[in-house]
Order: sequence, then structure tokens, then C-alpha cells
Amino acid sequence: MPTLAGHYLISFDFGLRHIGVAVGQTVTTSARGIGTLAARNGKPDWHVLKRLISGYPATLAIVGLPLNMDGTTSPMSQRASAFAKALTARCHLTVELHDERLTSKAARDEFEEAKSLGIAATEHELAACLILKSWLEEQA
Repeated sequence: MPTLAGHYLISFDFGLRHIGVAVGQTVTTSARGIGTLAARNGKPDWHVLKRLISGYPATLAIVGLPLNMDGTTSPMSQRASAFAKALTARCHLTVELHDERLTSKAARDEFEEAKSLGIAATEHELAACLILKSWLEEQA
């Protein structure tokens, strides 16, 4: 992968009914939520998604991959992978999948504080932030 110093990233917390979206950048390794999209059976309104991310010069997208606790894939993992492929095709983004085990629980536990700090308006956005921050830490 080419160096991403000084680049903007976008991340997604995939779900069947909601998809959390966050942006961040590599210099500060920070992330903040920018929206929660409604989804039907894991499929967002792609026009709304494109409009949401169009204002951010992201060079890479990170999609949370919901693995089982033992690291194996699940039907939900396969759906998140399919979403990532569709994101590449429809939005012309380079996409990486990133292990998101326990992210939803952490988002629930940390949400009130994150909301008060203006980091995320929903738990889904916060989960997307946590996915992105975890990915950034792994790159360091």
C-alpha cells in the first residue's frame, strides 16, 4: 500500500438497518462521525451515501468486518464484504476491510461521552470512528 501520510480516510460500520460513517485523517489519527445512513437489509440509498461522502477528499475507505470471536467469518462478514465491493464499484474508492470485533459494545459503552464531545451523534457513527482509529493504530 502506498504511504498515506497526510491523507483523509472514511470508515463505515456496516449493519443491516444502519450504516455509521466517520472521517479521519492520518496526521492527527483522529476520527469523527459524519452520518448514519438507513439501510434496507444492508443496502443503503447509494445516492445519499455518495452525497454524504462527496464533501470529503478520502483516499481510502475502511469497512468494519464483523468476525466471530474466534476470528472466523460469519454470514454478516460476507455481507460486509459485499458492501465493501459495492462501495468500490459505486463510489470508486479503494476499500480495506478491518476487524471490528467488540466495536459495537465499545460504542455503546463510550457513546454518551463521545456525544458530549461532538465526536459522534449516534452509536453507529461512533463505531465507525472506533473502526477507523483501530485501523490507524494498526498502521503505526
